[in-house]
Amino acid sequence: MMRAGAVAAALAAGLLAGSPAPAQPPRADVVHWWTAGGEVAAVQALAQAYRSAGGQWRDLAVASADQARAIARNRIAAGNPPLAAQFNLSREFTELARQGRLNTLDEVAAQGRWAQVLPPALYQAIQVDGHVYAAPLSLHMPVWLWSSRAALQRAGVAQPPRSMDELFAALDKLRAAGLVPLAHGGQPWQDLLLFTAVLVNQGGRELYLQALQQRSAAAWRSDAMRQVLLSFKRLRAYVDPASPGRDWNDSTALLIAGRAGLQFMGDWAKGEFAQAGLQPGRDYGCTPGLSAQAPYVVDGDLFVFPKGPDPTAQRLLARVVTAADTQREFSARKGSVPVRLDLDPQSLDPCARLGAQRLREPARLVPSPETLLPPAQHRALEQAISDYWHREQPVERVQQSLAQALPDPDRRQP
Repeated sequence: MMRAGAVAAALAAGLLAGSPAPAQPPRADVVHWWTAGGEVAAVQALAQAYRSAGGQWRDLAVASADQARAIARNRIAAGNPPLAAQFNLSREFTELARQGRLNTLDEVAAQGRWAQVLPPALYQAIQVDGHVYAAPLSLHMPVWLWSSRAALQRAGVAQPPRSMDELFAALDKLRAAGLVPLAHGGQPWQDLLLFTAVLVNQGGRELYLQALQQRSAAAWRSDAMRQVLLSFKRLRAYVDPASPGRDWNDSTALLIAGRAGLQFMGDWAKGEFAQAGLQPGRDYGCTPGLSAQAPYVVDGDLFVFPKGPDPTAQRLLARVVTAADTQREFSARKGSVPVRLDLDPQSLDPCARLGAQRLREPARLVPSPETLLPPAQHRALEQAISDYWHREQPVERVQQSLAQALPDPDRRQP
């Protein structure tokens, strides 16, 4: 089997055959937010594959996802777009496509047989009005439960929790052992992620979709949602005083050091464990849900290609990042599940194999909140949940405000 460099070179040869040699290799001015240790190692795999294919990669890394997306949008609006920009599976990139700001990738998708090798839901998600507008980079599940084997053993917790009751019991034991029970960074996006974890594991698939896809006011005001919000708030008692504002990877570092027991975080956290030389199963646990029936939240990273820069370089980059060997190397470093279904699951680590198995069970898959909600409503949800986490508020008031902030899309406005 060809290695990533050989595959990238072959892709470049196929793309540029019969064309005059450019004066300079195509340069990829790439805006992204991969700045943690495992993420940096992963993006280097993409950059090296692109360079091996004949391109020039210019790295424009921004620590904040919101800031990175804002930079990309502002540069597009100012007529100085990057060659490629990272986005999530979200309404935000579809809005750019409908505004006529992005180049299509229909030709690349057809030549790469994306309709056959990508999960159907992912292939549908990167299309807008029947055209492909994004190159998928990774598939993530944002609410895995990560556990430190050393911390659990010290606290007398035999295995990672498999229910909400077991979760709180484990947290109590970890606190009694003098450890940080729940490693959490109190930033708004992380607060929403933690709420999402409670919603899928306690509320279940039906309530999740009623609240976020249908945006049912009755779902937000229901007793089931009240119990979810109360459980979410209850977790506040198990974080350490340094939690507010802490970056996610610094929380993961607490698990790596054995100072904290549990963390809800996306599977990108696995890249941090790998960078530290830790092995899944031996040193840490990865749990995709607190029960065998828990919904599996699907999110992911994309590259979009604004109009203006060299489309030849854009097509080359799209081909390189979705190639099988590039995907295998990138996912191993990033902690994600490869976007391609034609890769042997046995070549993946145990955590990624669990994720790949879940992705083959359509009945348990649910889109992420960012995919389901328009950007303004997603920001409103994030802010309301974060305010509730950090401040004392009656839960009924939070339910009412969320029902008003997320109106039913089919509801006629007066």
